[in-house]
Amino acid sequence: MAETNGKPAFDKPKIELHVHLDGAIRIKTIVEVAKRRGITLPANGEDKMRELVIMHEPATLTEFLGKFKHYMHAIAGDREAIKRIAYEFVETKAEEGVMYVEARYSPHLLANKGVDPLPWDQEPGDITPADVVALVNQGFKEGEKAFKTKVRSILCCMRHMPNWSMEVVELCKKYRQDGVVAIDLAGDESLSCESYPGHNTHTHTHTHQEAVRSEVHRTVHAGEVGSASAVKEAVEVLKAERIGHGYNTLEDQTLYKQLLQQNMHFEMCPVSSTLTGACDPDFTKHPLITFKKDKANYSLNTDDPTIFNTTLNSDYQVVQKYMDFTEEEFKRLNINAAESCFLSAKEKKELLEQLYEAYGMLDKTLLSSVLL
Repeated sequence: MAETNGKPAFDKPKIELHVHLDGAIRIKTIVEVAKRRGITLPANGEDKMRELVIMHEPATLTEFLGKFKHYMHAIAGDREAIKRIAYEFVETKAEEGVMYVEARYSPHLLANKGVDPLPWDQEPGDITPADVVALVNQGFKEGEKAFKTKVRSILCCMRHMPNWSMEVVELCKKYRQDGVVAIDLAGDESLSCESYPGHNTHTHTHTHQEAVRSEVHRTVHAGEVGSASAVKEAVEVLKAERIGHGYNTLEDQTLYKQLLQQNMHFEMCPVSSTLTGACDPDFTKHPLITFKKDKANYSLNTDDPTIFNTTLNSDYQVVQKYMDFTEEEFKRLNINAAESCFLSAKEKKELLEQLYEAYGMLDKTLLSSVLL
């Protein structure tokens, strides 16, 4: 990652919409939980684990995904650990000046019962995906009360595990009044929902159709390492309301212009995108610069801060240093993020009012029309 130091690029309240809970776990917590559970980690101590887990140089999405195998077996299938990582997540975001955050995760990847196959070579236990959601919600609520940062969650379907997807949308429906605001589709974009025959097509598409019917909000990882066609599929087939990443939308200018006109929200993760090989490692050539120039609707996000060794503030510093972001652009993108979040209309209005007040923007109606 590019070196960034000094004062925060933007010291006012921020909104974050794309961050994975399981990619935001403290290394200290991983080591302590593993010790308590008698679980062996691939490296001894915090420093060596940190060295193993962090991506230091641009690589591939496959290499990035492999990092989770180093530590997820220590956290998954343990009630205390699942609740703890949720609580600590809120504390971390509060320290970063985040007013509202939507954290995403796959409930199945933290469970040890009712999941086929069991992830991370776990022994069968008694924690179902539904139990995971309840535990995360509990941790988030306690964190919100303690640290005053508002947090909601997005439940992830995994492209390579279509047999989990219908349960994910049912969990979204079950917990919609208890902290869960949306469904996501994450994983390998080459496993497209239309191109691959059989259950993959049917299940993911059917899941998102059920989400539409049930009025569950939808975001989809697309156009990160996949082509613009993955973005087109996310919008047209899966009915995504937001796009996770979406850098390669620029390959298809017709689609890009159409999504600009529709005010589609793009969840941008600048540092993540260079380390996974999704974008050129030269920040001055990042697609985000085009999105900024065209006044697109986007947010800035960390994605997986543990693995990328980042904070939301360091991502802001990067775009300020290499992409000429100004305070006015930071305000604009955070207001767009608040407008595009998955809160209820009433809560969204309250969030926007808090932002306007924090940004010293008094003529809200006029400024809203200008900024959006």
